[in-house]
Amino acid sequence: MTAIGGAGVLALALAGCGGDDSGPTTGSYGFPQVAQDEKATITVWVDADRTKATDAFKKAHPEVPIEVVTYDGSANGSNSFRTKIQLFDRAGSGWPDVVFSTQNNDAAWASQKSNGKQAFAAELSGGLVAGETLDKFTAGALNPCTVEGKVYCLRNDLAQAVFWYNKTLLDQFGYQVPATWEDYQALGEKVAREHPGYIVGTVGDAWTPEVFFWGSKCQANGITGPKAVTVNTTTPQCQRAAGMLDTLIKNGTTPNISVFTPEFVQKYSGKVLTMPGPAWYAGAIFNNPESLNVPAGQLGVAAPPAWRGEEAVTGNVGGGTWFISSHSKNLKAAETFARFATTADEYQVQVAPGYPAYAPAAEKWIAKQESSGYYATDLKPVVTAGTLIWSGWGSGIFSQEAIWAKTITPALADGKSLVALLPEWQTAIKNQAQVDGYTVQ
Repeated sequence: MTAIGGAGVLALALAGCGGDDSGPTTGSYGFPQVAQDEKATITVWVDADRTKATDAFKKAHPEVPIEVVTYDGSANGSNSFRTKIQLFDRAGSGWPDVVFSTQNNDAAWASQKSNGKQAFAAELSGGLVAGETLDKFTAGALNPCTVEGKVYCLRNDLAQAVFWYNKTLLDQFGYQVPATWEDYQALGEKVAREHPGYIVGTVGDAWTPEVFFWGSKCQANGITGPKAVTVNTTTPQCQRAAGMLDTLIKNGTTPNISVFTPEFVQKYSGKVLTMPGPAWYAGAIFNNPESLNVPAGQLGVAAPPAWRGEEAVTGNVGGGTWFISSHSKNLKAAETFARFATTADEYQVQVAPGYPAYAPAAEKWIAKQESSGYYATDLKPVVTAGTLIWSGWGSGIFSQEAIWAKTITPALADGKSLVALLPEWQTAIKNQAQVDGYTVQ
């Protein structure tokens, strides 16, 4: 296994690793492809967490030659995946066969030609991946991978936002799980009065808008085409979420501190009463000895709250995507790997920490988690939330998380109001979208 950085990309490009020097011709899958060699080694790019997928694949498919390269997975909107592919496009060689990205917005650029160069992502729905496989992904799971009706990637896991809570503490304090966001705000106000120091959520991470604003149907990210977006953060749906958070930030029950900082763990271990957040919070922060380390039998989960008078919807925080390169010399092996990584029990059920996007694996994953005896409730709300992700928040090239981290997080640290910051947020989104070539409405 090798790791790759900026200099490594150039070296691989010049070496022609995985290139298509034989010249592409339009293949049966609907995109130009080079002469195929079913014995060719496939190069797979993964982040550190997904090396377990490559380990499981090697064990299950020893007949497939594979080289594993680790990189940052474009984490936190680094855009490294796109940057590296652009370099290979210029060099005319070096493309990997399969790439994992932590982001859900890469299909927006990977499906398109760039400077006249062939699109990196192979279309999967033209026969490369069987239709019956695509159909078994949870409804809506492949939306971030779908551009103009064609599927260009496979989702690794869903990161649907749910409502985590400490059942032991709620019972001890005599509180109820909130059914609406209005109830949630009221709970936060009551906690501030009766149990200061305890918290009901956080706004300290870059995915805050994906938890609270996406779940409020805020029109901050209305992708309407490959290069078209509607942005309006001054709607009542945006204002109500911002107003709620302003109240909870001010009274201390929703601090502006990242859940992945030592400060958060030190201040709030044993003090997290509730926490709206993605499904993967279970293993990442709650059942993690290096984080909150919540004891078995305390952590419960509920479906996302609704806004009063409306049906509940929810947001999505990551989940990750797998791409097959249209330049691959061994599409058969590349497809075998991508399909294994997203659908096989050996990885998705037995090893993967997150809720699988592939529905048959998700059902088994839930059963395995429930059999552990760790949770205080069943996990049906996680399944329900996976079908409630609001489709009005799209997957553009630009990173909403990067925009939020740069624009809003520092302003909150300075004590500014989220409601007052909504126009500034809108301007920042519009500016970044336009830099990336979007027509903004």
